[in-house]
Amino acid sequence: MRAWHPHTPGERLGRFALTLGIVAALAWAVRSVEIIPEFLADAPEQMADLLVRMWPPDLAHYPQGVHAALMETIHIATLGTLLGIALALPFALMAARGICRVPALNMLAQLVLVSSRSVNSLVWALVFVAVFGPGPAAGVFAIAFRSVGFVGKLLAEALEETQGGPVEALTAAGAGWGARMLKGVWPQVQPAFWGIALFRWDINLRESAVLGLVGAGGIGVVLDDAINFFQWERVAVILLAILAVVVLAEVVVTRIRARLL
Repeated sequence: MRAWHPHTPGERLGRFALTLGIVAALAWAVRSVEIIPEFLADAPEQMADLLVRMWPPDLAHYPQGVHAALMETIHIATLGTLLGIALALPFALMAARGICRVPALNMLAQLVLVSSRSVNSLVWALVFVAVFGPGPAAGVFAIAFRSVGFVGKLLAEALEETQGGPVEALTAAGAGWGARMLKGVWPQVQPAFWGIALFRWDINLRESAVLGLVGAGGIGVVLDDAINFFQWERVAVILLAILAVVVLAEVVVTRIRARLL
């Protein structure tokens, strides 16, 4: 008797090959990272010991060495986001095929946006620390250059989804390019723009907290010093401060989005 199968022989063979490839990739990854079983088995005990050393947190350290660094982290994230948006706008306009109809400019903008996204914030921070030296300036530029690809790509997609009717009407009325963008395109992409900007600021606030580990300013510098000197009570205070700021930023961004969108 003929038996019914939900997949054809070719599909079953393809699923088996895919499963085999995933298993082989996992096995290769496990071997290449050189996981030491003894360290893995001892990890829970070491983590418990670390938490014991962090308790109780040294709250007296916050006003002396944490607050200023935390404010610097917020400033790095904010300035970096604003600079990143400013740099991303022209590339987003060039990447949107409905706005810019020159293929060479479309490809150039896409290359810039992909290049920005392909480099991690810490790598950008290392580059700008070498350029500007250690400090918050390197952190601001690292956040900005990382944000260009994210903001530019999402904004270009929003521009491509706009309706052409308002722009055609303004063109027929004799409006210039600036007026068409301001009156025909901007009202359609405004909700997406504010959503992208707020979401990116939220991400940048989290990323800027660790840029200090490579010398790019912010609370990461204080955290790195506390870890290097085994001051675990102060490490606990710093981690709690970062957590509080991230949670507060999430609440603020959510409320602003609800009001604007």
